[in-house]
Amino acid sequence: MSKKIRIGGVPEHYNTPIHLAIESGAIENEGIDIEWKTFEGGTGEMREALINNEIDICAILTEGIVSGILSGVPAKIISGYVKSPLIWGIHSGIDNPIKDHKEIYDKQYAISRIGSGSHLMAIVDALNNDKEIDPSQFHIINNLKGALQSLNDLETDVFYWEKYTTKPYVESGEIKRIGEYVTPWPCFVLAAHTNIINTRPKDISRVLRQIQKSSAQFMENEEAVDIVSKRFNIKKEDAAKWYHATEWATDGWVSNKMLKNVVYTLKEANIIEEMADTQQLVWQRNSI
Repeated sequence: MSKKIRIGGVPEHYNTPIHLAIESGAIENEGIDIEWKTFEGGTGEMREALINNEIDICAILTEGIVSGILSGVPAKIISGYVKSPLIWGIHSGIDNPIKDHKEIYDKQYAISRIGSGSHLMAIVDALNNDKEIDPSQFHIINNLKGALQSLNDLETDVFYWEKYTTKPYVESGEIKRIGEYVTPWPCFVLAAHTNIINTRPKDISRVLRQIQKSSAQFMENEEAVDIVSKRFNIKKEDAAKWYHATEWATDGWVSNKMLKNVVYTLKEANIIEEMADTQQLVWQRNSI
């Protein structure tokens, strides 16, 4: 009898290799029944789902799960996933007088959740520009749909979200992009709830093996751009730019130096209170 594992992620093109691994039956052939969960609220919503034990594995923003684990989210990083950085689009409402990225740091920010990428990367971006954002500047809007309304009602001024996901809304004139910010580390990792790590480590390894195999195949797939364009309503030329700039992990290695960089930056940005041992962030396979 198949054993169920609940996997989740954002409704974005980065997760195409996971979807293909599920749809091909490769994970099912490992004796595992996958239940996919979509999180439109992004990393912050996935952190809440981990806390509430509503998900077993997720593809989650690196900075979001690092800060989450250090604040008590019951999870570990089990593998790298997307090795390239994320390009955040910085957006504002069409009628908002803001014209440039440099004008935003004293404005009102729309964020999907506390601890989400839209929250954390805004703080890190400000830090890199020697600015500081007060907590009162953040307004929770839950998801992209909430952001579109908040920005155009002029309740908020600024919103960070993956630029190809928002590009159709920019091109249709629903919002405007006033800048970009590139994440200073690999953007996504795979994380798992500590319960499943402790009770079913071999099943985790089976799932990872198929996701990594699918990722390797996707990077060699001549139809990958067409797949992404059709599935996620992205223009073919944009899908091609994104695809050729993106690399997925094909093994479980997670760079400790990268994690140290994330922890250091989160500490400098006052997102976490103190430096931490990065070993506590990662699933230690030799403990199986």
